[in-house]
Amino acid sequence: MTVVAAAPVDISALLVTDGGKVRSDDDFVFYNQPQAAGVRYRPDGVDVDPAGVEPAIAKVVVTASLDGRGPATFGQLGGLRLDVAVGGVPTVAFTPDGLGAETALLCVEIYRRDAQWKVRAVGQGYANGLAGIATDFGITVDDEPAPQAATPPPAPTKVNLDKGRVSLKKRETVSLVKTGAPALRRVAMGLGWDPARGGRDIDLDASAILIDQRGRKSDAVWFMSKSAYGGVVEHSGDNLTGAGEGDDETIEVDLGRLPADIVAVVFTVNSFRGQKFTDVARAYCRLLDRDTGAELVRFDLTDSEPRTGVIMSVLRRAGDAWEMTAIGDFHDGKTARAMFGPAEKVVAGLA
Repeated sequence: MTVVAAAPVDISALLVTDGGKVRSDDDFVFYNQPQAAGVRYRPDGVDVDPAGVEPAIAKVVVTASLDGRGPATFGQLGGLRLDVAVGGVPTVAFTPDGLGAETALLCVEIYRRDAQWKVRAVGQGYANGLAGIATDFGITVDDEPAPQAATPPPAPTKVNLDKGRVSLKKRETVSLVKTGAPALRRVAMGLGWDPARGGRDIDLDASAILIDQRGRKSDAVWFMSKSAYGGVVEHSGDNLTGAGEGDDETIEVDLGRLPADIVAVVFTVNSFRGQKFTDVARAYCRLLDRDTGAELVRFDLTDSEPRTGVIMSVLRRAGDAWEMTAIGDFHDGKTARAMFGPAEKVVAGLA
């Protein structure tokens, strides 16, 4: 099946049992996990080989979601068409209508009926993106970390940029002001990691969680939602292995255009497939001036714990300027959504 649209969309497929749910996260096929038995992801659609689909699977649900590079909703998108081919021969086309605030769409279902496979056009959507679809079908996208006794963090020490690039230690803070220089306007947080020696490829996901004046999560940028506030915060896209030198993923922030009620941006890294940070080497984050390309601040994560999430750093308003604090706190949770609560607590602790 192929999805044709007037702007980029993300395609995925869910392998669903008779109970209406997936069996595990392995039944979620998308760019970050491109294959399951009988189902293969393509950037413009999904290939389904009915003979290869396991008997426990009753239907394959193909979805499309907006990736933040175009209109905000499917009602604004226009030009959406779903083409189904059988054996490479175009067979049927479906154009959903009546769409409004949806940001993710159930496109078609390919399902078993009396030992035959059939196709049903759906065209219904969700206003809360792909995460809403995934949750309804049983995908784990909102891991909640186990409650832990709160331990007050040590008070951060503070340095500045007057002597050039700063290397931070855990809980150190740098004021992003340099005497005589204009205020920073556009920055990029680069995050990188490598597989531990002799280990498999490590698929980690960098995210940014935006905290408002109430101390609550206002928005988040992650692999299921790559843009916030009309491009004010942008995710570079997913890295599947961590191999190679340089930043694996980058999140750009236009500080000058952030809404006034956003007081902090919390940068996190999670292991979607559940690999532990003890399998990761050389994890770091670094802040770049997007206008000059200069590296301003770096934090190398020297500690490691057998957990699946880490809060790397926080950008926080300090009067008319911004400051960055290295955090390095580990948590349990395979997606950004599991980090919303810990991010709010970290920002509260820095106040």
